[in-house]
Formats: sequence, C-alpha cells, structure tokens
Amino acid sequence: MNKQKYYIVSAEALPEVFIKVAEAKRMLQVGEAHTVGQATKMVGISRSAFYKYKDEVRPFQDMKAGHIITFYALLKDNPGVLSNYLSIFANSGANILTINQTIPTNGCAGVTISAETSEMTEGIEAMMARVSGAYGVLKFEIMAA
Repeated sequence: MNKQKYYIVSAEALPEVFIKVAEAKRMLQVGEAHTVGQATKMVGISRSAFYKYKDEVRPFQDMKAGHIITFYALLKDNPGVLSNYLSIFANSGANILTINQTIPTNGCAGVTISAETSEMTEGIEAMMARVSGAYGVLKFEIMAA
C-alpha cells in the first residue's frame, strides 16, 4: 500500500497547469463557471488536464475548508482544568489539531489550540461562551482564523 505524501510548495514553483486546475475548481465551486468545459476554456487548459489533476491539486488554505481557528486561553493550574477545557472542544465537535501549553507560573498556564471547526455541532460563539464560563478559565480568545 502506497502512503500518499504531501508537500507545501510556493505557487511560483508549480507548473502553470496546476494553478489553472485550482482556478477552474474555484470557478466551478463559486458558480463563475457552470461546467468543466466552460471552466477549463476560461482558464486555458484542456478538460483532460483538468480531470488528470483535479483530485490532486488544491490551494493550501482549502485543505481544511478554511475552518482552522487558533484559540488562546489562560488557565488556572488546578487538577482537571485542562481536561475540562479540552472536553468542551470535543463536545462541540471541534477537531483539535495542535495543543501547546506553557509551563505553569504563578498558578497559571497559557494554552494555544488550533482546531478544525467545520464539523462543529454548535456555533463558535456558543462554544466560546461555554469555555469562557468554565471553571479555571481566566482568559479565552481567538488568536487567528
């Protein structure tokens, strides 16, 4: 079984056909083109080139459908606070991608979480309200979206 590998490559280094396939896919997605034939004609590639690469080429920001949010929290260094904090994310349907925690000082620790949010069963605002009101959470905010 071959495991797929992925690379992040600057668009300037890619063959032009890859950029045009990504653009044709975008045009189809947003309704600027209604058929593959129309999209490929507009970007200047053949339909066969589009079909050859369409499943393999996508912009980096589309890899997670643009739903990755980075949160920052300042938590009390008490047993169960981090676990409760993480369970709120899990119960909301957010998929935690990364967690970074500072070493606790003065009874507090900073925690940064990046989470994929497209499958959340509740809104970001509702989840944020639950986290902000949770025991041991001193500060909670979005760092990047």
